[in-house]
This record gives sequence, structure tokens and C-alpha cells, in this order.
Amino acid sequence: MKIYVDFDDCLCETARYIAGIVEKMFGITVPYEQISFFDLKKSFSITQEQYERMMIEAHTRETLLAFEETPGACETLNAWIDAGHEVSVITGRPYSAFDASREWLDNHGLERVKLYCLNKYGRDSFIRSSDFNLELEDFYKMHFDLAVEDSTLAFKYFAHLPDLKVCVFERPWNRDCELPGENFRLCPDWESIRKVAEGLR
Repeated sequence: MKIYVDFDDCLCETARYIAGIVEKMFGITVPYEQISFFDLKKSFSITQEQYERMMIEAHTRETLLAFEETPGACETLNAWIDAGHEVSVITGRPYSAFDASREWLDNHGLERVKLYCLNKYGRDSFIRSSDFNLELEDFYKMHFDLAVEDSTLAFKYFAHLPDLKVCVFERPWNRDCELPGENFRLCPDWESIRKVAEGLR
């Protein structure tokens, strides 16, 4: 199989760490379970200027390398690769975060995983000289059998793959969302995601 895996809040605990950044920078405390929106500006009730400052801090090398692994993530990806599947991590992080993101993967035993920065949210300018920076037109040429994603805003990018099975990694901001179709399944952890993948073989 060809497998798509999102980075933030699928492989690592990004929102939990960012909650700490917001508290430290602005004195605003929002418990993880109350991060109700993928739009962090809305979840933390911060201004655009505060949001931009927070995003700069969140994408420094030191911060990106400090994110904790989501339990079972790296073990699962390596098991898939060992079984002959092709795993690509496709993140909405800006391309400026590529090197630190690659370093995080390597540090966590995921050297064999491919990494791409996809301009999902209009945060990046496209660098055509890079094989690892994707615009949507490039992504739409790719094929996947299984996807792991937490962002409801990204679901629309799977419309060109009607047979794609999507494991929606359960987070506070997607727990009550209406899933687009029967191919989408809310999964609370990596063990449940592994079971979905096993059913596709």
C-alpha cells in the first residue's frame, strides 16, 4: 500500500506543546481538551499579531525537535515499511521547517519515511527546485490507499481518491465533526489505525 501520514498531532503532540507556548508568551491558559478548533487563533482567542508570533516560535528548530511522539506512531510506521508498504509523511508545515522535521523523523527511527511539505493552508511559497515541497497540483498526481490525518480542513484534498481509506486521528477539534463519507473513520490511537490498515491488505 501507499500510505499518507500527517505530521502534527498524528506523529507528534503538537497542540499540547503549542498550548504551553501560548501560556508562556501571552499568559493565556487553554487546557488541551478545550482546544476545540483546528484554527489555533480561534482556539486560544489570540490576535492575528499574537498568532503570527506564536507560529514563528512554533516552527523554530528547537521547538519542532521538542515535540513528543504520539504513542505508537513510529513503531506503526516502521512496521508498515517492514511489511513492504510505502509511507509518506505529508505535512502542512512551511518548507522552512523541512530540515528540522526531517531531523525529528530521523531521531525517532523513521529514516526510511519520505517527507513532503504540502502547501495545504497557503502558508508557504512554492520552491520549484525542491522535490520535497508540493503544491496541490503536485499532490493530486499522487496516489494513496490509506491516509492518517487529524485536520478536517484537509479532508477536501482526498476527493480525487474515492477509494482512499482515511483514519481520522481523534483530537478535541475533530471529535464532533461530521465525517465526509463511509471511507472515513475516527480512530482514537495508533493501535486502532493499525487494525484499519490490516483490514485493507
